[in-house]
Amino acid sequence: MNVYDFDQTIYHGDSTVDFYLYCVRHRPLMIYSWPGTAAAFVLYQAKIINKTQFKRQMYQFLRAVGDTEQLVEKFWDSHIKKIKSWYRNDTQRADDVIISASPEFLLRPACRRLGIAHLMASRVDAHTGAYTGVNCWGEEKVRRFREKFGDAQIETFYSDSLSDSPLAEIAQKAWIVRGDERIDWDEWARKKKKK
Repeated sequence: MNVYDFDQTIYHGDSTVDFYLYCVRHRPLMIYSWPGTAAAFVLYQAKIINKTQFKRQMYQFLRAVGDTEQLVEKFWDSHIKKIKSWYRNDTQRADDVIISASPEFLLRPACRRLGIAHLMASRVDAHTGAYTGVNCWGEEKVRRFREKFGDAQIETFYSDSLSDSPLAEIAQKAWIVRGDERIDWDEWARKKKKK
């Protein structure tokens, strides 16, 4: 099986940011969440709160959205085209797995449209923004993979970030994705260490 990160990997951009901006246009009342999000961002940058705590505050905007599921479907009507062609044309298989820090409620409709059956992502309530568990990032991705697939072998892993090294280490082959270019993981890691 092949395993993929989602944002900046098979999707051009960050789906959470894109959905947030989509909500700003379609549910402008969510601007009331901006002061709390800005304060949480400052605390996160100062390392006073962790990434999960920051995202928990950021997702409070969902309280103003109301019909999140319907809005997510409309979002994907216009954004599914941002799935990279190399994924659709070259590598997509029936047993693909997506493991992402983005919220599950946001990625599930995209995966359904793409025919991807296996999704592991951050568990966020689509109406309140509350997290159930931790941000699906770093070592948590490996834990979630093992929880679902046991000792199954990852043939090829793709990600845009070295923060996904824990998954790359358990894959037979790993690639860093930069735009539409795929670069050997070890080669990229060596290049980054030299800088």
